[in-house]
Amino acid sequence: MTYKAEYIWIDGTTPTAKLRSKTKILADGAELPIWGFDGSSTNQAEGHASDRVLKPVASYPDPIRGGDDVLVLCEVFNIDDTPHESNTRAALREVAEKFAAQEPLFGIEQEYTFFQGSRPLGFPEGGFPAPQGGYYCGVGADEIFGRPVVEKHLENCLAAGLGISGINAEVMPGQWEFQVGPLGPLDVSDQLWIARWLLYRTAEDFGISATLDPKPAKGDWNGAGAHTNFSTKAMREGYDAIIEAAESLGRDDKPMEHIKNYGTGVEARLTGAHETAPWNEYSYGVSNRGASVRIPWQVEVDQKGYIEDRRPNANVDPYVVTRLITDTCGSALEKAGLV
Repeated sequence: MTYKAEYIWIDGTTPTAKLRSKTKILADGAELPIWGFDGSSTNQAEGHASDRVLKPVASYPDPIRGGDDVLVLCEVFNIDDTPHESNTRAALREVAEKFAAQEPLFGIEQEYTFFQGSRPLGFPEGGFPAPQGGYYCGVGADEIFGRPVVEKHLENCLAAGLGISGINAEVMPGQWEFQVGPLGPLDVSDQLWIARWLLYRTAEDFGISATLDPKPAKGDWNGAGAHTNFSTKAMREGYDAIIEAAESLGRDDKPMEHIKNYGTGVEARLTGAHETAPWNEYSYGVSNRGASVRIPWQVEVDQKGYIEDRRPNANVDPYVVTRLITDTCGSALEKAGLV
């Protein structure tokens, strides 16, 4: 007897990487082997030396095929056993290990938009829907578009054992969100990539596409982000660490370092309107969705908890955003003696 293993990896497409996958048939009980692929077809190699290596790093039950079949997340390596330049997970591994004692946790709110053809789902041909207002967390066929896909995606994520903590309709028609976490930096990033793959694969069966474009509809419409909630053990125990973490993200060259790595097209989304702060100005505040970083009101009341970095785009690489936040905040908390 055999089982199917769907090997999934992140390619080298720039400025925004894509997910790729292919199926390997394995004998029952066989361990997941290293595999290979044609890097010249994924923007990860030249044709004259095109072999690249897939190293399994995590596996999950396959909710699409069922049975004993699995989804296999892989890192991409060169044939000399060095991480490929597109392998951003390798850099996160080092930072996660360095700050492991601080017990960093993340929750990522992944917004996305359904498209049917060239228009967002719910946008009538040759026109526009009613202005924003009733779509967010709405109900009814006049305000909600794509719910069957969303519900099936949620079922698939849960069946795969992913740490999905919720879903909701977002501010623009056809726009939705799912949340992953709280989990450690590597786990939350791995699971977000798998949840993205499942989103695309599930929508495929409905003849619908999903995009992480940060500004899928120009004009007076909300963009799509990946708000990133972060805490360490010290932050979950005291407010001084909360303030230090928020301050650290705004010091020196950190705002620009983060912004340039928070997803392609971030300037189009972070305009200062539509519940965003301007991309070139850093701010933080309690209960302020117009700030770069929000401290939830209950965190101020409890004097402990987490912060929400509202700047990352929907198309951000979770390995990059979790690495930057862990490094910036972890280093600052260490230096301030708040660990």
